Amino acid sequence: MKKTTLHALLVAAIGLSASATAFADSQQKRYCSDSLVRGTYALQMQGTRPAFPGGPTETVIGVVVRLYDGAGHVTQVDNIKGSISGYFPDRFGAGTYHVNDDCSVVIDFEPVPGLLVQERAVIVDNGRELRSIVSYPEAFMITAVHQRI
Repeated sequence: MKKTTLHALLVAAIGLSASATAFADSQQKRYCSDSLVRGTYALQMQGTRPAFPGGPTETVIGVVVRLYDGAGHVTQVDNIKGSISGYFPDRFGAGTYHVNDDCSVVIDFEPVPGLLVQERAVIVDNGRELRSIVSYPEAFMITAVHQRI
């Protein structure tokens, strides 16, 4: 009886070790690149920001159509509405993006000339979706969901 129990425990231990090694290997092989984020994405964004430089904080909402070229360049047209600043339709913007190996993304763009915005995003569903926050300017507290269309 002892040999059977010992044998069963040994087989279970080897199986667990092999499973853990396979899991670790699959996690290490994860690799993302700029080409994973490619195509047209629809964004819905909301949050708060200064209504104007040095001004009061306002709530802001918007919808954006953004084109990622798969090689690190991004263009967009946005429609943004601020609770104080009002509605700004069909603004063109452009910038760059970089996908890190861990599937995080840094997006730098100018929604209007002279305003640099940086987003930090994560890739969801093999590039079909991104979820982002505005990391710069610091006074912007905006989140967005990007879905490939």
